[in-house]
Amino acid sequence: MPGFFANLLHIVQNRRGTDMQFLCRHLLSSRGEASQTALAQQIISAIAAMNSGERTRFLEMLSSSFSVDEAVLRRAAAEYESAPGSDTLAALSAAVEAPRQELFRRINTAPHGIETLVGLRSDLLELSSSGNRLGAVDADLKHLFRSWFNPGFLRLERISWHTSALILEKLIRYESVHEINGWSDLRRRLEADRRCFAFFHPALADEPMIFVEVALTNRLSENVEQLLDLNAPVLDPGRMDTAVFYSINNCQRGLRNVPLGNFLIKQVVSEITAELPNIKIFGTLSPLPRFAQALHDEKNEQGFTPVRLRRLLADFGPALTAAARRNDSVEAFLHLIKQPLAHRETLAAPLERLALAYLTKARGRDGRLYDPVATFHLSNGARLERINPFGNLRPYGIDASLGVTVNYRYLPEEFEENHERFVRGGQIRASAALLRENKIVLAAWQPTAEELHAKKRQAPHPSRSPGAPVRQSAGKA
Repeated sequence: MPGFFANLLHIVQNRRGTDMQFLCRHLLSSRGEASQTALAQQIISAIAAMNSGERTRFLEMLSSSFSVDEAVLRRAAAEYESAPGSDTLAALSAAVEAPRQELFRRINTAPHGIETLVGLRSDLLELSSSGNRLGAVDADLKHLFRSWFNPGFLRLERISWHTSALILEKLIRYESVHEINGWSDLRRRLEADRRCFAFFHPALADEPMIFVEVALTNRLSENVEQLLDLNAPVLDPGRMDTAVFYSINNCQRGLRNVPLGNFLIKQVVSEITAELPNIKIFGTLSPLPRFAQALHDEKNEQGFTPVRLRRLLADFGPALTAAARRNDSVEAFLHLIKQPLAHRETLAAPLERLALAYLTKARGRDGRLYDPVATFHLSNGARLERINPFGNLRPYGIDASLGVTVNYRYLPEEFEENHERFVRGGQIRASAALLRENKIVLAAWQPTAEELHAKKRQAPHPSRSPGAPVRQSAGKA
């Protein structure tokens, strides 16, 4: 056995850094656990030493050289079709899985394996955003992470001022919703009328996966300053009736789209209910991170087209045009929101209506809700409770959402029904207070019969010449 390890080390040292494909294939072909772990550790060390260009080439190699063997897949599918049974089904299942999935599993057997793979997916997501086609590798990693970061493997911990300084420093660094300005700010967020909970994974003991900050108040807060003011008095949690989730942060970019937040919120609701039975209301004070962007995205046919904006602003036209000294209501509105704080009284009602349309109707070019925070809470079973114009006057709140905040309400008895309705049919549950505005938004968003007719007349007719492709007009006003 010593001779085997000496030979293995000799091979690795001669090939390391020059032929990662060789190392990966060698790891896949190894049968002994000890040799697998040794090879996995060498691969992990090699990945850690790579620069960005080398990591890109490594990921591209995984995409091209460790993908599904289509010939084997077709043969297995044909064999199963001709003789369905447990053996041919097992062979088909094995053929469907790309070899890189087993490679990732074996890398994960070594120390720092899961940390390395999460880092690789972070690199992969950055490459994908720049147009690199590595979707199959991403899908394989995400598939594995959904199992490895299953809530059954995660540990929920309450973060307090007595938590290790190492983790507290990471909270400051990972906070992406409302920046933590030093230790005094953090300490106020961990006082008696505040709670902070995080998920941890056994393989990443000092690395929070995701954390949520909670304020204990009376009634849902509508203004960020009520929660973030360092000089606000510390309240008696035993006298409060509401828990406000005001900041939820994914700490690991490589775990994006791996569902952790929905489990976190539901477990935190259970934890707070058990500790403080006087807390009866659970909700959020949330940002609208792409609201300002969506209002200017006029070419998106599933968003705020000029026609839709004009209809949504029709009730406010006289006030907007008078304040902006413009003749057109849309032009007037877009001029006023350049300095929204100077026109708060004029803009409050229009912003509330437009924010409701943004949260419930506006879609990105991919067909999904424009707002990722809305998607997160609505898919978790929350209902849309209230929209608060000028609920966040901090610079980042004005820049991203024109100062608007939104309350989502979590009612445990509605979790499952709201979740199913949203996931299956895109239905959004809203409070009674928003129903009137919602009807106005719905009417303004739908094209009129005249607009549909005009669009049909404007659509190009398919050519009648032989062999010409027939194209059907698509899209809505």
